[in-house]
Amino acid sequence: MSQTADQMELREEEITAHYAMALAMLQGFDHAPRIGKGVEAPQQEASSGIGTRRRFRTTTPGLVTRRSTVTGAVQLIARVEGEGDALMSPLQATVLNGLRRAISIALAVAENYADVSGLGDLKRANLEGNLPDARKVEFSELLAGEALVTLYVFGNATAYFMSSHLSEVTVEVGDVQEMLTDNGQTALHGALWELDQDIAAHATDDARLVATVAAFAEALMEKVALRAQEAPRLSGFTNAVWRVEADDFTIAGFTPATKAKSTKLTMTFKKPNEVVGNHIAKYQAMKLAKMLMAYDFDRKLNPFAELGGFIFTFMGDGKPGTGKTTLIQMMAGLINDYCAVAGYPFRYQNLSTDNIDSYQGKSGQNAKAFINTIIDPAAIGFGTIDDIDQLAGKRGDRQSSAGQLEITAVLMESFAGANTVVRGNCTFGMFSNYPENVDDALRQRAGARFLVDGPQTREDYIDILYLLMGKNHDIPVGAHQVFSAQEIKSAVAASFESHSRPHEAGLMQVFDRVHDQIGALDTIAKLGTYLKGIQEADERFTGRAIKNITDAVKVRAMDFELPDEWMENPELFLFKSYDAKKDMIAELRQPITVEMVIQEINRYADSEFRYADKSDEVAIDAMVREFGRQEEAKKRYLSGGEG
Repeated sequence: MSQTADQMELREEEITAHYAMALAMLQGFDHAPRIGKGVEAPQQEASSGIGTRRRFRTTTPGLVTRRSTVTGAVQLIARVEGEGDALMSPLQATVLNGLRRAISIALAVAENYADVSGLGDLKRANLEGNLPDARKVEFSELLAGEALVTLYVFGNATAYFMSSHLSEVTVEVGDVQEMLTDNGQTALHGALWELDQDIAAHATDDARLVATVAAFAEALMEKVALRAQEAPRLSGFTNAVWRVEADDFTIAGFTPATKAKSTKLTMTFKKPNEVVGNHIAKYQAMKLAKMLMAYDFDRKLNPFAELGGFIFTFMGDGKPGTGKTTLIQMMAGLINDYCAVAGYPFRYQNLSTDNIDSYQGKSGQNAKAFINTIIDPAAIGFGTIDDIDQLAGKRGDRQSSAGQLEITAVLMESFAGANTVVRGNCTFGMFSNYPENVDDALRQRAGARFLVDGPQTREDYIDILYLLMGKNHDIPVGAHQVFSAQEIKSAVAASFESHSRPHEAGLMQVFDRVHDQIGALDTIAKLGTYLKGIQEADERFTGRAIKNITDAVKVRAMDFELPDEWMENPELFLFKSYDAKKDMIAELRQPITVEMVIQEINRYADSEFRYADKSDEVAIDAMVREFGRQEEAKKRYLSGGEG
């Protein structure tokens, strides 16, 4: 990653100058906890000869049999070494090196903060006894700011260094208690004391040691960031960006740093010709895969996001077995292959029902972690939420669990909240067999609609039979050109043309009525009249729906695929400057026509009417069943009373 103009280099000598102090903290210091309470790990043994708690082992030769820890002492090196082999394990050494580095970076950034905020001058005046009374409040606030800066950078760096060594083991450390804001050093003592307590309670092996340290760092960052929202005099930290080149680590205020690494994909990829039917959905997925690759890692922006036409969220709906999973496999495979050619990190993740947790707040945390993994501007991301109707609860539905409602709230805020920034490096796909069961507001946050209707024509069914039969047979194909019906350009053109009139009966009535009243929809005023007619028929058709339609129209203006050779040879497009890529894309852009607008209004409104009709029918059926049960219960009750 190249260094941008607003970044300051945190020089290596500034960091290593604090190594001695960092090592001294890890070796040992005394701390009397003020807020936190010491946690004694269980002493009983699970079975004979197997202990459940790691004990201190002194590193001083000759004192192996003697415990040297006094009350209130924190000795993290001894704690991490624990009991067992006489030699420290490689992972234990990695953790301790990471902690030393994180402490040193935190102290170096705190020193920078003291210089730019004037805290350094006030510290010197205080030492000399010359601190004016009028500046004592400022001094106190700046010391608290230094503590928050030190703690956050320590947590941020620690989590960053541990991320490469995490396994599937997870640890819950709970809320951070011993968060002190007297000054930077005292704050670190409190944090390290609590980390020592957590390691004693949870780190029974190396994997759990790394998980414990990482979990503590995440919890510390979260607590500090919340406190910092109300704290004064932090502009010297939040307005600056520091770069640690040796670690590829960027400190940007109270924002977590993440490593730009790819996720390892174990799915079965599908080629576009293996997706039978679903012409518009397949075409848009293929276009979107290439759109993502236009993202500029230096500018942290995609020209498509600036010019219009980038799909940040989309919803794919259709009956069971129509090919939603195949579409996901195709799109993930395309992006994965493109990123491999360009050398870009790619992350794919699916939010599933495994992320719903009975622990209060945990489901929301899982959803937020999923979002943060995908939106990381240092990578290309593709996030999917399969069977979203089971995962995200519908507000007001008594059958929705607290965990499902937490996920709904996180997704709504992340997809179109006040703080949502669309950079164009990632996209989210929501898929469902029953989109009518998805919360209306969440569903409307899907900017594009992919109707996954599967094979439709005779040719489609011949193609899918040929594909699924495989090669181990001698049955002739017959009078059919295999996959010719899947030729994407002609199939898509026909699919778009079919939306010149609505498909759903309810919308067709509105279209015909408006058309009879005002004639052909060939002006903005007439198109707006049609939109108002739709809103009168379905009050859920709001301003957000209009935005989604206009976004879809802009996508149609970008109704071209970036040439395959641009993906195969990165020098032709991917590695060019942001402005060059933007100009190349702008040259391919097409003018917006009335036909495009009508087709996109009908496509979107058809989907809303389809969802609304199904939703109403489902609700009516449920009420009918409920009334039937009540009547039967009443009969049985009365018959029992008479008997």
